[in-house]
Amino acid sequence: MNKALILVVEDDVAVGNLIATTLETQNYQYHRANTGAGAVLEALSCRPDVMLLDLGLPDMDGVEIITKVRAWSNMPIIVVSARSEDSDKVAALDAGADDYLTKPFSIDELLARLRVALRRVRYDNQKTSAEASIYENGALKIDYAAGCAYRGGEEIHLTPIEYKLLCLLAKNTGKVLTHNYILREVWGGAVVSDTPSLRVFMATLRKKIEPEPGRQQYIQTHIGIGYRMLRQKNGDEA
Repeated sequence: MNKALILVVEDDVAVGNLIATTLETQNYQYHRANTGAGAVLEALSCRPDVMLLDLGLPDMDGVEIITKVRAWSNMPIIVVSARSEDSDKVAALDAGADDYLTKPFSIDELLARLRVALRRVRYDNQKTSAEASIYENGALKIDYAAGCAYRGGEEIHLTPIEYKLLCLLAKNTGKVLTHNYILREVWGGAVVSDTPSLRVFMATLRKKIEPEPGRQQYIQTHIGIGYRMLRQKNGDEA
């Protein structure tokens, strides 16, 4: 039985019931909230593993909820919203959401996104201080202490910017990082927007770490939004 606890924040009764029924069939535990205030209170009291969050709540915008929760928790937040504009997605992801699913959604896709988030939770929980200096994902390995990256046991020769990009993506595996977030973290607060340069650096990084040209096995592009490091399953890429 799945022990994970999911907080479902949804004011639409029909959608909330659909999600709840889906979680029940998969043997997940869940709590429900239909307001922003209720969501924050539930998050504080029951400490869920993942939050499924609608943005259009009656008392509080979902982005505000994300900001409040991020002040004290790093639990994965998956937005499930009817808002489909890139600006809405960027705002939620910049505030700290991990993923964004647009309504109407596929149940299979919702469960897949949830599994990705829970794998991240398990991975974070299992890390020890000794393991924290080593990142492994499929054939990709980063030795943070040595400042080196490897694929298939062979060192990848990266520029300083490429290495910083790789480390940032790796430390947020499974999470969509927006262009502006990456620019701030890698180049500093002075950079307002230089997305074209970011695309160039990301393209050169891909050429060095992706096993097949044109295949997004490690770094996934979210057009108009940003990038995500994908977690590889055991056995992926020899």
